[in-house]
Amino acid sequence: MAGPVTRNLRRVVGRIAATDAFRRNGPRLTPVVDGLALRLSGGRWTFSDAVLPVVVLTTIGSRSGLPRTVPLAALRDGQDFVVVGSNFGRERHPAWSTNLLANPEARASFRGEEFAVRAELLDDSERDRIWPDLLAQWPLFDRYAETSGRDLRVFRLRRSRPPVI
Repeated sequence: MAGPVTRNLRRVVGRIAATDAFRRNGPRLTPVVDGLALRLSGGRWTFSDAVLPVVVLTTIGSRSGLPRTVPLAALRDGQDFVVVGSNFGRERHPAWSTNLLANPEARASFRGEEFAVRAELLDDSERDRIWPDLLAQWPLFDRYAETSGRDLRVFRLRRSRPPVI
């Protein structure tokens, strides 16, 4: 459960994140700022961590075949993480979600701990079950779904064993 400082910070950041200016600029600025914090902290935290738990996901590009790393707001669900392809409410699904559909095997890190994951796109019933928990953490997901005009992809990242090579 979030403490009063985190709840107030979430409220303030939520107001900013709900603006059209943030929807336009957030997708460019947030990963840069979080990437800087990750480098400075040795991969242990991001600025977004002050508001929401963040998992750093590395996928394989569906077209390029190259590793692609992105920090994502995440909901902890036991040992798993749940991530939403909101793309800040933009029309298109985020590239990382397309990458996971093409290759669900990925790497993740959470507060400095690295592990292999296998992504599962949630079906409607599981998505409906977890959606209230996601909204409790970040109410803007509903607004992002509305402004994007699409169903937001929701993935469960299950810890897996790394492949033996």
